[in-house]
Amino acid sequence: MPSRPATFPGQNRTSRAAIVDELRRQLPRMESLAASRALPFGLAPLDAHLPQGGLILGALHDIAPATEVDTPAAFGFLAALLGRMAPPAHDRASIRQRPVLLVSSRRALNGHGRPHGHGLNQLGLDPARLILVETPTEKQALWAMEEAVRCTVPAAVAGLVGKLDLKASQRLQLAAADAGLPLLMLRTGPTREASAAATRWRIGTAEAARDRFGLLVRTRWTVRLDRCRNGRPGEWLVEFDHAAYRFSLASPMADPALSCRPGSHAALQRAG
Repeated sequence: MPSRPATFPGQNRTSRAAIVDELRRQLPRMESLAASRALPFGLAPLDAHLPQGGLILGALHDIAPATEVDTPAAFGFLAALLGRMAPPAHDRASIRQRPVLLVSSRRALNGHGRPHGHGLNQLGLDPARLILVETPTEKQALWAMEEAVRCTVPAAVAGLVGKLDLKASQRLQLAAADAGLPLLMLRTGPTREASAAATRWRIGTAEAARDRFGLLVRTRWTVRLDRCRNGRPGEWLVEFDHAAYRFSLASPMADPALSCRPGSHAALQRAG
């Protein structure tokens, strides 16, 4: 019988190190394969800045308000994205559709109210498909998000936290890539820590479009893509059609100046 090759002290340790190095080298490629699907905004100028022409579904996406007073606007943008990832159904099969999970720490929206069903529905997110989870601490909220993504049951997972450190964002990015599910993170805190997210968005309030009776017809945001892996930064004035449930670019004549008009607060209702 052929004899086994001789082994030397430290050889297994060296082999393990080589394997770990190879896994680290292959990790970006593995992530890109796991996150091969993308959801377009339907806006050619914006989608052209994103890899695969849309928002990668198997990835973490970081959303933050441009200023503290823009938090309701950023939440509305988040809700519109979730509605696009889980569009409402109009038949009996809707009961079998996957839900959307929204996890929030208790203080994440402090001072801005609570999610409002009518406002969410206006932004295309069916409240009947939304599961709300509130945790006492941000650590518990991050744990709940990661577990929800790894179970692969929801169509999408979103989270609201005050801050997110790099290590936690890396864990969430790996979980989203492994599950092939989108994870949207709204950070409401004043600081902007480093993040492993595939995209980083900054959302500002813009004056909503109204009809001749003064009723809101299209919510508007200033949307800035600060960072995009394998993509390009950019900035746009985006609006959401409440009747067609779709994004569009606002008219060039529209005023992009930031404001605090009520139209941007549709998805949140003041509490108390």
